[in-house]
Amino acid sequence: MPTMPAELSTERLRLRLRDSRDAEWNLRLIAETPEREPLPLDRERARLDAQRRAADDAGFGLYTVELAESGEPIGYCGLIVGRASAAQPELAYELLRGHVGSGYATEAAAAVADAAFEAGFPALWATVRRWNAPSFRVLEKLGFAPRRVTGEDGAVLIWMLRRAPRGRHRARG
Repeated sequence: MPTMPAELSTERLRLRLRDSRDAEWNLRLIAETPEREPLPLDRERARLDAQRRAADDAGFGLYTVELAESGEPIGYCGLIVGRASAAQPELAYELLRGHVGSGYATEAAAAVADAAFEAGFPALWATVRRWNAPSFRVLEKLGFAPRRVTGEDGAVLIWMLRRAPRGRHRARG
């Protein structure tokens, strides 16, 4: 199974695997969506530490996205099994609202996708709710294309796929 690096960086961003240090800002992110129920801080810390251990075991997980200049956390981006599989994981990302529209999601997702293909993943999936035009724009910029439509909890999900660029996928054996 391919293994992702613990840290990635771009010109404007640093990405590091999430852990309990991220609990406070992650609770703010969760609170920005009324349908989501935040956990108490101690339980959120435990959840994120468990998520980090799972990432270490799986070889991939979610990264905290920080501004390179200040170290301020602005969201997360990474690979999850989600609705996909460990062999072809799902790209997931979410930013605090104050940082949406600055190209950070595209930049972080591009760094994760490039690292995933370099590590040896043959393809990545992303699932997007039909109404989420900003996520479609991010994924289309990265070369993801729609492959199928499903329903979940009354919502329509569009499954987007990106295969490793020729010469970028390393066979592991």
